[in-house]
Amino acid sequence: MPDNATSLAVSLFSEILAVDQLARASVAKVLPKGMELSHFSVLNHLAHSGAERSPAQLAKTFHLTRGAMTNTLHKLEWAGWVHIRPDWDDARRKMVSISPSGLSARDAAIAAIAPVIAEAVAKVGEEKVRIALPVLREMRLKLGQID
Repeated sequence: MPDNATSLAVSLFSEILAVDQLARASVAKVLPKGMELSHFSVLNHLAHSGAERSPAQLAKTFHLTRGAMTNTLHKLEWAGWVHIRPDWDDARRKMVSISPSGLSARDAAIAAIAPVIAEAVAKVGEEKVRIALPVLREMRLKLGQID
């Protein structure tokens, strides 16, 4: 990679990592009491998918170890936000679904997060965000193929 391309790549990833850190901190501050960003992410994924997932599938989706996902799922189950049941076809596996209270908690989190995100978009400008989204989406897809 030529020096200019390397410099561009380093600058881009530095900005992405900084934005990620700041966005996570901003969102984490407004989440409902007792909810962590990892909890919200799993609840949001389950709500969007509308289907049960195994802990292994969730770990793969979030690029986590199975142990890390199991820990998060235990916390979500303890809070009553997910249901974990045995897989009827394979007793060694479990299946996870979002509970009605988990859906309510996720909706409360969305309501708390939305103004923070909307303010950030307004400060940058909607048109700039619309222009950036396809590039960021393509980068996500390309980086996802590497794993």
